[in-house]
Amino acid sequence: MAGSTSIEALASDFLRSCSAERNMSSHTLAAYASDLDLFISWAGRRHIRTADSIDRRTLRRYVSFLGEQHYARRTIARKVSALRSMLRWAVLHEVIEADPAIDLEVPKLDKPLPKVLRAPKVAALIELPPQDDPLGVRDRAILEVLYGSGIRVSELCGLDIDDLDLRAGAMTVMGKGRKQRRVPLSTPAVSCLERYLGEARPGLVNGTSTPAVFLGARGNRIGPRSVRSMLEKYMRAEGEVPVGPHTLRHSFATHLLDGGADLRVVQELLGHASLATTQVYTHVSTQRLRDVYERSHPRA
Repeated sequence: MAGSTSIEALASDFLRSCSAERNMSSHTLAAYASDLDLFISWAGRRHIRTADSIDRRTLRRYVSFLGEQHYARRTIARKVSALRSMLRWAVLHEVIEADPAIDLEVPKLDKPLPKVLRAPKVAALIELPPQDDPLGVRDRAILEVLYGSGIRVSELCGLDIDDLDLRAGAMTVMGKGRKQRRVPLSTPAVSCLERYLGEARPGLVNGTSTPAVFLGARGNRIGPRSVRSMLEKYMRAEGEVPVGPHTLRHSFATHLLDGGADLRVVQELLGHASLATTQVYTHVSTQRLRDVYERSHPRA
């Protein structure tokens, strides 16, 4: 009879199915088993032992219990996810008639704050590429443009010569959703681009006729993966933990706000469709202020 199966038997059947049909890894399977064992133990202490005894109220009480045990939000979300998966499987296999976990609310996960490099560290990073070979000149220009404009690495790789207006200190960028925006270039970025275009790029063209601004060693348009590898190479050479190009974008936005820039101006520069996306940088900036305060004030 549907629902009369014990929760323990349901969990056992579900885990067997995960192993056989979903080809789930042993690590994930062990995590599922541990998460479901906790629910079975909790439910058993409340005399909830069969699948048809699990209702919406039971699940809400269980989520509250997890919160009272001071589990992290991410851990709670994982444990509830395992339970949801089991109950969906139970409905699919007619062990229970309806899924009580539909629309079950769980604590929202905290979004991790973006990683930001301090301004002196960015300056030191930009100085690393050697200036006595074409690739080093190119790399310096790439780093100056990424940090000096905050554009995405995909936008940088998509730049064509005609997109640059070095006399005006600006460039036209094709962003997400094929939306164009005009972005200012910093004075150091303009200087590095002028040197790269005049001295280094002609030696990298290698007979191709590509309109791309930034080229790889073979003369083709450089790709995001190559830019990431380049950045990681320089950071490892300095004994630093490698970061991706997006960290330079995060640093650009945070340093602007630290300097007093208006949030909507930063939104426009980054090409964010929603101001809410940009607001994460206000939290980063506030956290940096807190860090300075705690390091500097005698009674912090």
